[in-house]
Amino acid sequence: MTPPNNPPWITAKTKKRGRFFEDFSKDQKLQHPHAKTLTQTDNNLFIAITMQMNPLYLNRQYAQKLGHETIPIHPLLVFNTILGISVEDLSEAGGVFLGLDKLAFRETVYPNDTLTAASQTIQTRPSQTRPTHGIVRWKTQGFNQKNACVLEYERANLIPRKQTQ
Repeated sequence: MTPPNNPPWITAKTKKRGRFFEDFSKDQKLQHPHAKTLTQTDNNLFIAITMQMNPLYLNRQYAQKLGHETIPIHPLLVFNTILGISVEDLSEAGGVFLGLDKLAFRETVYPNDTLTAASQTIQTRPSQTRPTHGIVRWKTQGFNQKNACVLEYERANLIPRKQTQ
């Protein structure tokens, strides 16, 4: 039996996802629709694949001696989760990730906390070197189920313009 010449995952038409540069405006607020409950299993997997062997994230007694109720969720997992929640609304259309600034962890996240995120557009400007793109900068905040801000940061992406599509 021979494989087909054009497997469906290659020939299937893909829908363009995400927002274009023109879809963003200064001070625009976006409440991201997704949420994620982080579990101890999520934490353990993250620690294992990133080799983050800090006992604070592995040892309950050690964490409790440092004043935590239990093992906290690794803050980089918290950051990556909030970033991931925001991608669909902000940068899914593609374009280069230009950087991150002012990352601040505000509250400790524990297993079974549910995280949500909201972003505000703080700057839009056409790219000087790529006329087919613009640069958009956002401030994103992550929240737990008690609506406490657990982290915040600013990031920028190169976002495609509509007229180039």
